[in-house]
Amino acid sequence: MSGPFQGGADPARVDVVVVSYQSRELVLAALDSLAGHGGLPLEVVVVDNASTDGTTAAVRERHPRARVLANGENRGFSTACNQGWRSGGAPLVLFLNPDAEVRPGAIPAMAAALDSRPAAGIVGPRTLNEDGTVQVSTGEDLTIASERRQRRLVRGVRDRDARALAEAEARHSREHEPDWVSGACLMARRAALEAVGGFDEGFFLYEEDADLCRRVRAAGWLVRFTPAAVVRHRLGRSMEKAGGRPRAEYDRSHLRYYDKHNGLLQRLLLRAWLAANRRRARGA
Repeated sequence: MSGPFQGGADPARVDVVVVSYQSRELVLAALDSLAGHGGLPLEVVVVDNASTDGTTAAVRERHPRARVLANGENRGFSTACNQGWRSGGAPLVLFLNPDAEVRPGAIPAMAAALDSRPAAGIVGPRTLNEDGTVQVSTGEDLTIASERRQRRLVRGVRDRDARALAEAEARHSREHEPDWVSGACLMARRAALEAVGGFDEGFFLYEEDADLCRRVRAAGWLVRFTPAAVVRHRLGRSMEKAGGRPRAEYDRSHLRYYDKHNGLLQRLLLRAWLAANRRRARGA
């Protein structure tokens, strides 16, 4: 089977990087969704973090034009993303989670959003939940206060609270410049990635997107959001087979982000909040 991306004589305009771990069917669905890219030349690379579910063989069979980089161990999301974009040469790079699927026209729309603003280094799309409701995929730089607001909004959307749904819809129905966009699907200029060295590989999982966007902005680029591009994200599906590690990595990544970017008071408050969460989890 030839797959939806055909290569050809034209050099790739976009390198698409998909990082996989024990998510064969999700990866295949994500790659299938790339068919609606409007003829924009794509080069697709799947970086697999030592899956044992046959991901690499399935990708090579269904999408033989995709390149597969098979790691011998789970090197983490950030490291695998860096492997992917550094292995290509297109001026734009799309990072796509295995549990995300791009809607037709999404990739050209993100490319157009960057083309129209030369100062923009990263752009993110409008992201939908499986039921079609908008997903909270943008936000402010991480602080104790901003994260409380963000969690309240995310919970409200999850619980179908009318006010939260209206707020999320308002935020994600217009073009704007948030502090960060979700790494479930984001497009970056190669020049912006090169300017900051790509993802910080100290983030094994989580918060690497907020950190990348913050460093790209510090380097003089803008971060954009465009509702013209639409992606469906099966939130959390790619983590279902990862066991208990994601919770620990979430806490570790939080601490790393705050240690890099926030002051002493913020760091102390975060550590106290994480310790309280651990006590509650133990039933203390």
